[in-house]
Amino acid sequence: AIIGLKSPQMPRLIRQFQEIKLDTSLMPDSWAENPETLRAFQSALVLWGREHFLAFPWRLTCDPYTILIADIMLHRTQVAQVVPIFQTFIAQYPNVVSLSRADRQEFQSALSSLGLHWRIDLIYEMIQQIAVRFDLQIPQEKTDLLSLPGVSEYIAGAVRCFAWNLPEPLIDTNTVRITGRVFGLETKDSSRRNPKFRRLISAMVDPAQPRDYNYALLDLAHLVCIKRQDPHCEECPLQQWCHYGSHKGEDHERS
Repeated sequence: AIIGLKSPQMPRLIRQFQEIKLDTSLMPDSWAENPETLRAFQSALVLWGREHFLAFPWRLTCDPYTILIADIMLHRTQVAQVVPIFQTFIAQYPNVVSLSRADRQEFQSALSSLGLHWRIDLIYEMIQQIAVRFDLQIPQEKTDLLSLPGVSEYIAGAVRCFAWNLPEPLIDTNTVRITGRVFGLETKDSSRRNPKFRRLISAMVDPAQPRDYNYALLDLAHLVCIKRQDPHCEECPLQQWCHYGSHKGEDHERS
């Protein structure tokens, strides 16, 4: 549905702007004065995302187990390194049942080339807890997911969004970077832990299609709105709303 003047999402967004004392004069449009801007922003991002979707193997399913395993593997690890290990691992252990029955030594061997060996133990312990506490089912409730070993706020949000299409914000250095550039906000390494950024990114998620929105946001960070001072602004679907894109060459980032 188009977000109009009576939408509950727009007042929340306006409050985020007020709380972080956002200077709307930095933007091409005053988002607070034009309720349709948010919907146009979301639609442009989703449409771009569908055309530039990065079809990693864990993205071709809505299975929460597959998504959970992938996101834990991706923690502090490059995608190119994860893909072949993930594919072999999922072929060997395609679901919670098979992994919960795995021989621990074989399980560790299957993941040894991934590095970060502490993560291997966390995955093993996590699966045992899922088997015992949740009857071999990946829990949907966020508090339940966060109670599992190795599951961070980001991983819990990713599982809920990509498996069940729930409007979860995904907050990491990539999404903070895009948000900071769009709104002309200074960012640094600690910004992803800033509750003001969390509230703002949460308010931006498209409630009608959160899965597509978040995939598009991550792909934009990977392909276009890249790190440091050389994003490909001319290729960006959000350029008309972006303060950084309108003032390219001015640095609003410390990260």
